[in-house]
Amino acid sequence: MLLDSLSTKAFTVRTLVECGMFGPTRPDRLVRTLKAIRDWGPTAAAGYAASAIRYPDDVSIIDEAGSLTFGEVHRRTNALAHAWSDEGIVEGDNIAILCRNHRGFVEAMVACSKLGAHALFLNTAFAAPQLAEVCEREQPRAIVYDEEFEQVVAGAARDRRRFVAWSDSGRAPAGADLLEALIERGDPRDVVVPATNGRIVILTSGTTGTPKGANRSQPQTLDPIAALISKIPLRARERTLIAAPLFHSWGLAHLILAIGLSSTLVLRRRFDRQDALSAIDEHGVSALIVVPVMLQRILELGPRTLGRYDTGSLRVIAASGSSLPGELATTVMDSFGDVLYNLYGSTEVAWATVATPEDLRAAPGTAGRPPRGTVVRLYDADDEEVGAGETGRIFVGNELVFDGYSDGGNKALVDGLLCSGDIGHFDDAGRLFVDGRDDEMIVSGGENVFPREVEDTIAMLEGIDEVAAIGIEDADFGQRLRAFVVVRDGATISEQDVKAHVKANLARYKVPREVVFLDELPRNATGKVLKRELVGTGERP
Repeated sequence: MLLDSLSTKAFTVRTLVECGMFGPTRPDRLVRTLKAIRDWGPTAAAGYAASAIRYPDDVSIIDEAGSLTFGEVHRRTNALAHAWSDEGIVEGDNIAILCRNHRGFVEAMVACSKLGAHALFLNTAFAAPQLAEVCEREQPRAIVYDEEFEQVVAGAARDRRRFVAWSDSGRAPAGADLLEALIERGDPRDVVVPATNGRIVILTSGTTGTPKGANRSQPQTLDPIAALISKIPLRARERTLIAAPLFHSWGLAHLILAIGLSSTLVLRRRFDRQDALSAIDEHGVSALIVVPVMLQRILELGPRTLGRYDTGSLRVIAASGSSLPGELATTVMDSFGDVLYNLYGSTEVAWATVATPEDLRAAPGTAGRPPRGTVVRLYDADDEEVGAGETGRIFVGNELVFDGYSDGGNKALVDGLLCSGDIGHFDDAGRLFVDGRDDEMIVSGGENVFPREVEDTIAMLEGIDEVAAIGIEDADFGQRLRAFVVVRDGATISEQDVKAHVKANLARYKVPREVVFLDELPRNATGKVLKRELVGTGERP
């Protein structure tokens, strides 16, 4: 055990040195940096305090409002934490954040960290009743939101302090304060370190029900960061465009990584495919963080439009948040080079596996292998581990798995590992393939069918833009498969074309009984298909 621990620490130090996190520093700055890290621990507050000491004049954030240096962000978040304290918000309080990708999101999160408050990240796609339900359960003391969500937060914000992080009008609605006004009047001097670190509360996607808060403590070591960087080669002080929503665990993970690496964040409030390419070109972005549907939308621009932008600075395109079809992965790498990395994980388990470009070339559609420090095993319905090639429920263990839902619930545990909620299998090379949600498997005529396999097969048919499949009750077979297809502009595909393609590649019982053509699939803000909204669609008399 001691040798394993020493080996892990040596691996962590070597990885973080190689990525540039611990580069040469003036002795006086080094002493102050080490003190800040010792005082704050592995938190966002420590990251900005350390970067402000080492690189005070380097650009930290670039968004539509301009740019801020590390020194400016450090002082501004000090001021915000002091101002919140003056407003009666104290250590241990919950602060809800409903913001798009811009400086206000980052500064609110860092100020929470400095105050010892818990940051609750809200989905920007929430409707007013859903938001009110979440806030009733989580009981935030205050809500930080963008002006565009004023009507959405009206009910949830009743009897709570309200702070507007982004305002196009430059004015705060009645009963609210501008975040910028608090920063201007707050004390920019260093904040007293709280007795306990604040938690991060991420909401589940809600694709199968009401979103729940997933409590996540701060990591106790830098080992998980080193493990991820060893698989996805991020580097210190590079420019990172986070297009994925910051409120989602994937975007948030890269925000935290960027803070630790003293990287410059390039942020846009809304994803626009040409604007993303323009930002890469203009700012020399070397790491692009996306959900898969964003890559699909970028590729739809076509070679002529893609060729207008210089994307040669990209070393890493990191995707997660929903399934990455094998064909899409291959096409992305053919267009941008072998720089694509696909992470499989969930709000509850953080990350489970990472597929490198080599994995994606060798086995398109794979979720990859676990990084160091993460254990992934597959279990059957009797909690017995299954072998290579066999399908089982995916269980994960690492330092970042969540502490349980805020309502007291938890995921299933086996041998100390947490259930991801998905079903998958390993190939002979030890690469994981995710076959679908464990509650999506259907039994048709006595045969098990996983919609994900059928979806990936249909997606390979030329002219298919998007596809989803669900199980429908059937009087004769118990259940049957219904596929929903979006056809690319200009393509002509019939129901028989789809069925024939599946029949030629999969077993007969996996051929969908029905194919429904749609203009688009319903998705949430992170690109996941909302299959519950497809139930009842395409019913035939």
